[in-house]
Amino acid sequence: MKDNNLKKVQKTLGLILILNLIVAVLKIIFGYLIKSSSMTADGFHSLTDGLSNVIGLIGIHFASKPPDKNHPYGHYKFETMASLFIGVMLTLLGANIIRGSIPQLFNPTIPEISSMSLIVLVITLIVNIFVATYEAKKGEKLKSEILISDSHHTKSDIYISSGVLLTLVLIRLGFPPIIDPIVSIIVAGFILQAAYEIFKPITGVLVDKAVIEPEELKDIIKDFDHVKECHHIRSRGKANAVYVDLHLVVDSDLSVGESHKLTHKIEEKIKNSFDKDIHVLFHLEPEGEEIGDNQILE
Repeated sequence: MKDNNLKKVQKTLGLILILNLIVAVLKIIFGYLIKSSSMTADGFHSLTDGLSNVIGLIGIHFASKPPDKNHPYGHYKFETMASLFIGVMLTLLGANIIRGSIPQLFNPTIPEISSMSLIVLVITLIVNIFVATYEAKKGEKLKSEILISDSHHTKSDIYISSGVLLTLVLIRLGFPPIIDPIVSIIVAGFILQAAYEIFKPITGVLVDKAVIEPEELKDIIKDFDHVKECHHIRSRGKANAVYVDLHLVVDSDLSVGESHKLTHKIEEKIKNSFDKDIHVLFHLEPEGEEIGDNQILE
């Protein structure tokens, strides 16, 4: 990730951290005061938003280090590891909320609902909408894995807070208090869903899932003069660090210098064709001596 983008990601995470902590503290305090398990659960979920921001800042710090002898491809996967940690944390939190809510299904407590608690929920809901929207846009713009992952986490707060708000209103209107632990379990479901949304993309990065379809690269390369074919196309990484390697079959009478210039032109076109930071490694083969896709390289 470029240094300028890195600073913007850190600044975004810092701002969101402050907002998430304010939201979490308000929900937890009022959740305990009115004895609402769903509101308290929602508060702890919001607290994990703040903790995930801290983890994100730590991950970005290590991911920003330049390549070295032991990490020639850079440290970008530290950002992926930070996202993975957030997903694990959310999974454990969701499981813990379910465990705490099940006994209340059989012995529910009537929350002491006040107008102030409802106002607090509305305010925090508005803050959550702003945070989720702002973070998602920044994540896409800066191609930040941690911001995109964290935005999935934060977006679930919007639905969770809406559910808690609806529950408190219904109880105030006379519905049975068992609605409260039921909503807590639903809150846990949203948390587990948020964890899944985080795990899904980062798993692909960790197992080196293909980032670009080979046919897309072939379509870009085929129109270059002197290029006869390309195969053994592989890609891995993520939006701000994509690594591609391929075999390029060229005219057999092409000199080393001409081949070198050709690969630079192709790499430049590939970079301009995708909205990604791409590094391309070519294996040149003269026409008639190319290695087939099913042959073993020696």
